[in-house]
Amino acid sequence: VINYSMAAWDLSVTVEDLGPDAPPVTLSVTSELHVGGVILKLVEKTQIKRDWSDHALWWEQKQQWLLRTAWTLEKYGIHADARLLFMPQHKPLRLGLPNGMTLRLRACFSSPVFQTVIGICRMINIRHPEELSLLRPVEEKKKKKDKDLAEEIYDLTEVPLSSVSRPCLYNGMPAHFADTPQMENIYKMLSVTQPLPAPEVIAKQYRPASVVDKAHINGRWLDSSRCLMQQGIQENDRVWLRFKYLTFYDIDPKYDVVRLTLLYEQARWAILLEDIDCTEEEMMLFGALQYHISKVSQSEPQMLSSSAAMDDLESALQSLEVKMEGENFTVLVKLNCVNVCFRPKRLTLKGYKQYWFKFQDTSISYFKSKEESIGEPIQQINLKGCEVAPDVNISAQKFLIKLLIPAPEGMNEVYLRCENEHQYAQWMAACRLASKGKSLADSSFQSEIRSISSFLAMQKSSPGSHGNTPANDESIDTHSLVSPRYHKKYKAKQLTPRILDAYQNVAQLSLTDAVMRFLQIWQALPDFGLAYVVVRFKGSRKDEVLGIAPNRLIRIDLGVGDVVKTWRYNNMKQWNVNWDIRQMAIEFEGNVNIAFSCVTADCKIVHEFIGGYIFMLTRSREKSDTLNEELFHKLTGGHEAL
Repeated sequence: VINYSMAAWDLSVTVEDLGPDAPPVTLSVTSELHVGGVILKLVEKTQIKRDWSDHALWWEQKQQWLLRTAWTLEKYGIHADARLLFMPQHKPLRLGLPNGMTLRLRACFSSPVFQTVIGICRMINIRHPEELSLLRPVEEKKKKKDKDLAEEIYDLTEVPLSSVSRPCLYNGMPAHFADTPQMENIYKMLSVTQPLPAPEVIAKQYRPASVVDKAHINGRWLDSSRCLMQQGIQENDRVWLRFKYLTFYDIDPKYDVVRLTLLYEQARWAILLEDIDCTEEEMMLFGALQYHISKVSQSEPQMLSSSAAMDDLESALQSLEVKMEGENFTVLVKLNCVNVCFRPKRLTLKGYKQYWFKFQDTSISYFKSKEESIGEPIQQINLKGCEVAPDVNISAQKFLIKLLIPAPEGMNEVYLRCENEHQYAQWMAACRLASKGKSLADSSFQSEIRSISSFLAMQKSSPGSHGNTPANDESIDTHSLVSPRYHKKYKAKQLTPRILDAYQNVAQLSLTDAVMRFLQIWQALPDFGLAYVVVRFKGSRKDEVLGIAPNRLIRIDLGVGDVVKTWRYNNMKQWNVNWDIRQMAIEFEGNVNIAFSCVTADCKIVHEFIGGYIFMLTRSREKSDTLNEELFHKLTGGHEAL
């Protein structure tokens, strides 16, 4: 009997190191030979003395790395017609950062992108790499050839790859940045906020004009569970590194200088390019903070931990909570007798009606008058799971709270109007807590009120306190501080005093505090953290938009731009994808099922967003340093994971 598996046959392998014109190397192999044996034969035949430990075989037709060196050719299913390449697993990649800079570094092309990002973050000293990912850049129109040459690239390809989860720091930077002055400059570029962008730079950038435009960027995220090579990314290609999951864990200015700087840059560009909506007053405050941060960062070399309050907002709040426990009961009583006006959506033309309101636990009840508040309310509204958005104009003394309350047929819109900012801060804090299912007795109630009050104070104009105003108004370029929309609406000489006015309220902040404050206000915007995807719901004949937020999904009607329905992750029982028809199905408590197909992004991207946010909710303080990769892939991968 002839054993064909032992019969020798020829396998040809292209060795990248021999150069692009070298012919493939032909080896005589049997199907029983394992991959490690093939590599050994290959290395012997090339006769090049070098370290081959990073090299591996790539199977072109199957788009697959042969990383299991103990597997035989037969087990992999490799025959004589297989096109194999022998090349390094780590190759140079051009990485576009949120601040517009480009790094050239060695990245892993054979691991899942999730691990590749961990490696990149380790190199540039960013903690919690699970919050970031890679995406394909938006194509820029090439006008002149010299524009491509002008791009400054910072080279980190010589940095050895480390497997330590947290690098040793010298002078506050990882050791490999302390080696030479050039490397030190690169770290400085990573950890210091960039100067204000020139107006023409802002003008050239792509600005989304609609929710559908905003949705297209999310079709560009790379798949976390597949490697760069499998997604068509080649050596020296350009990809963007961005914060993808906007839920930031354990921010500490002592250790997170690079993370905070890049986060600030991403937030700043989101504001300048109108990626996220904000009110006019908020825009002036963002402008003032940018002006201040730019000014201070020229004098302070880098962010330093300035105050305990800014460590991590949460840990600061937790220490406050202990002190606040005793103060809650009086507030509870106070909020039971505040007079607020309100307007349901149906009555938009009739203005506001006045009612007597009571706030209790997570519900508000309203009555015709104070006297009737002993009896049955006209209506009781449970705020758990509702959306809470501010609608405030301080100069006009307008303090509105917009509530979107889930109802079977969609969302009910209710506006509460407060008489003054003190009342607004209390009610806003109460509504925010209630939407998360927390009552007024919760220990974070007081700190929530303080945070809202300080935010309002920063937006106030302060006449007569122009001590810190720059001597001449020319030193402030409003085009670099606010989005282009405001330059269409106002002249620079109208914007300058308004930005300088807001600047009075932030001029005392240190660099770290100013950056933290900027991020805090960004995170408080109603649309913060929303990633949009155009979808087609099962049974519907029109495209709609799905907004994916850190804690919920939102269905948005494209015609009017209104929120139709909100579903919270904590009510989600299961979600899965039918890969054959590319349709996603989600089941919520209370027998609620939804299904949709995706128009502007692959359903794997949507699946990964939802699973990723649910993964972020599992992180706890005790285990902050160990990342449960397996769980991440389980939640984000669908059946295609790994």
